[in-house]
Amino acid sequence: MRLIFLGPPGSGKGTQAKIVAGKTGAKHISTGDILREAAAAGTDLGVKAKRYMDAGDLVPDEVLLGLVEEVLSDAKTSESFILDGFPRTIPQAEGLDEIFGKLNLNLDWAIKLDVPDQAIIDRLTSRYFCANCKADFNTKTKPPKVEGVCDNCGGTLVQRDDDKEEVIKNRLKVYHEMTAPIEDFYSAKGKLKTVPGDREFDEITSDILNVIS
Repeated sequence: MRLIFLGPPGSGKGTQAKIVAGKTGAKHISTGDILREAAAAGTDLGVKAKRYMDAGDLVPDEVLLGLVEEVLSDAKTSESFILDGFPRTIPQAEGLDEIFGKLNLNLDWAIKLDVPDQAIIDRLTSRYFCANCKADFNTKTKPPKVEGVCDNCGGTLVQRDDDKEEVIKNRLKVYHEMTAPIEDFYSAKGKLKTVPGDREFDEITSDILNVIS
């Protein structure tokens, strides 16, 4: 089983990737994780990536694709994996295709979690965390007993900068401009499956498992 999970920020693709990986035994591959692991391990590509990360710059595609190739070169990993949120651009998708060809791998499905923009805005702007103990809350699904106050320690609840509405709208704009064309890329290959993502998590997971079975 070789899958790619696609979807806008806040669609829940990372959470679903972990759940499905846990249920199927597939390797969950997040580019953020492999960047941090390679940097910590001090590999050649990890050292290169760390220079960009430390400077606050985007890691170049050739470095990122090199790290993905290293991970997929492992025989056990290549049998069953889920790429979480990668590729993000057409050049990355084309580079990943080259890696698949080099390693003689075939993609089963690119699964898109489809969530309307307004639902994502509503979902993310509802998230808060305690400035003191870092406990997470959600004004809709997990509200505190007292508005703005942490149930655990009485600390003040605050919102992450990237959960503010104007930031979310900009992230969605970037997604539609840069990442959404990936869907057309995989659709043209007959590899795209769309799963409605604005529902209960277990319903979404069940649909994904039905697709891959």
